[in-house]
Amino acid sequence: MKKRPPLSFARFWAIVIKEFVQMRRDRLTFGMIIGIPVVQLMLFGYAINGDPKHLPTAVLLADNGQQGRSILSALKNSDYFRFVRELHTEAEADAALARGEVQFVVTIPENFSRNLLRGEKPTVLVEADATDPSATGNAIASLRTLLGSALQQDLKGPLSFLAGSDGPINLRVHARYNPEGISQYNIVPGLMGVVLTMTMVMITGLAITRERERGTMENLLSMPTRPLEVLLGKIIPYIFVGYIQVGLILAAARFLFHIPMTGSIPLLLLTSLVFIAANLAMGITFSTLAKNQLQAVQMTFFFFLPSLLLSGFMFPFRGMPEWAQAIGEILPLTHFLRVIRGILLKGNGFEEVLLQLWQIALFAVVVLAVGVKRYRKTLD
Repeated sequence: MKKRPPLSFARFWAIVIKEFVQMRRDRLTFGMIIGIPVVQLMLFGYAINGDPKHLPTAVLLADNGQQGRSILSALKNSDYFRFVRELHTEAEADAALARGEVQFVVTIPENFSRNLLRGEKPTVLVEADATDPSATGNAIASLRTLLGSALQQDLKGPLSFLAGSDGPINLRVHARYNPEGISQYNIVPGLMGVVLTMTMVMITGLAITRERERGTMENLLSMPTRPLEVLLGKIIPYIFVGYIQVGLILAAARFLFHIPMTGSIPLLLLTSLVFIAANLAMGITFSTLAKNQLQAVQMTFFFFLPSLLLSGFMFPFRGMPEWAQAIGEILPLTHFLRVIRGILLKGNGFEEVLLQLWQIALFAVVVLAVGVKRYRKTLD
């Protein structure tokens, strides 16, 4: 009896050809193989920036003297500050910081120039939204150097004695909401959004594909139910799972990491409901697009990666280029991070979070509508 060789090149080559054919048929998997490295290259190469500049800044200018304008000019010429509006009251400054409209508020007090010329060392107040210490750290570090050189041209000749060895003005930096710059205050609340995005999208992404692979899809299609009823029926149970995760993370934030919870917990739970629904809608839509569970997982990862990198969780949102920020504004995680940090750290109420909340809700409605349309096609 002739012994078969341990390795046949013909059989080996047949298997190789078969795998290439299978790869060509599974276009989604092949697209992920090419797409994910390209996305990572673009995001890490162009979008990610650990030293954010041109941060939106507002000014509360109560003095119109020459020296006050010199201070503002020095800050405007810096790469770190981009003045976007002028405020008139401290209440406006508080509201702008609470809503996240600006990163800094610079206050030039009344009679600043007169007191400076008298040698009284007036104070310039810089308030920073320090919920994300990495977004403001370098800008705050540059302030003393900037303000120290801002008045060099003004304090010459007879006024040169005002410069002194320790500078002509006092700089007071108020890092609001996180004065000690504790990174856990920024990361732990954000983890709630990251965990919900990863788990909710993946769990529901497998919902319909699992039915199809198990052979129970035909029974589901034969039932007298409408597509919206089926999709909502698959989403609702996982809302309770999402709230279990929210409760666990809030408990850990409070008792393990001692995160201050200055806002309303019921409001946080309400906004979490909208965010959970948005992620479940995304997952259920993926399940209507995917042909099997592997494709559903691939789609989930392709959605999760930009959400993680472009939402402001890992890197400062305002440090990214405008095109990356535009993509990030579409993602629900971006808005939820602002909401949860605003509620827990700033004590924001419903009025402050409403802008972010309706954008999350709009995302959920649009994505769910796509899922309903795709599910109708499976009925044909």
